[in-house]
Amino acid sequence: MIYKVKVEFSKEFLEIKDNQINIGIKSKPIKGEANKEIIKKLAKYFGVSTALVHIKSGHKSQQKIIEIIQ
Repeated sequence: MIYKVKVEFSKEFLEIKDNQINIGIKSKPIKGEANKEIIKKLAKYFGVSTALVHIKSGHKSQQKIIEIIQ
């Protein structure tokens, strides 16, 4: 499944509506730490391994396209 993801920093939340995910993270966007936290949170929410969550585009953006393989 492909999702559009909007990231907000310094907040802690996860909202999913249709194929849009709004997620808040505590990690700073330094050396991929924010992306790692996003992958971990989404994997936990969907009950899949982190290896099944892929950032397709937007690695350095607050707007991302993420694929979750179930």
